[in-house]
This record gives sequence, C-alpha cells and structure tokens, in this order.
Amino acid sequence: MRPEVQAFVVDGPLPDWDASEEEIDRRAEQLETIPKPVTREEARALVSCFGPDDCYGVAWTLMHLIETGPNPVLATDPGPDANEWHQRLFLRAVNGGLIPELDDMAT
Repeated sequence: MRPEVQAFVVDGPLPDWDASEEEIDRRAEQLETIPKPVTREEARALVSCFGPDDCYGVAWTLMHLIETGPNPVLATDPGPDANEWHQRLFLRAVNGGLIPELDDMAT
C-alpha cells in the first residue's frame, strides 16, 4: 500500500460536519495527494474511512477515488444497518452492472 493511502487510512474515518475547517481541509488535501488509480487493497482499506456524513463533500471525493480501483470493492450487500456510503458504493456497482441486480441474486 502506498504511503499516501496509509497516511489517510491511519487517520481514520472522515470527520463529521462539526469538525474544524482546518481538519476537513487537511483530510481533503490528503485525498488529493493519492495517485489514481488505487489498487484493490488500497480501495478496500479506504472503504473504512467513511464517516457519519458527507463531510462537506469530502466523502464524495473518497468514493470517487475508491471507484478508480478494481471494482466492485463491495461485492455483497452491506445490509440496511451499514454506513450510508457503503450502501451507496454497493448500489453504484449494481447500477453500473458490476454486480447482479438485487432481485437477480435472490433467484
């Protein structure tokens, strides 16, 4: 795993909207330093970095970075209690045709 990804992952999940502007900017800048595309290992590690909300759009940047790697990162439905970003990643893979539709998987 590249050092830029390791540094981001070590810092943990993205903060919520109550975080300082400096912290949010720091995390956004960390993401910008990660070269694209990410590897499968890096994408899986980055999935753990979603926070409780969209972190003023930084979560979208994280999701798009994850999607530069080999997809799908989440090949099974994370379930209704999962983080909204994990659900979103999974549904985007379904909608993109990378995973069979949920109804198809039940049959």
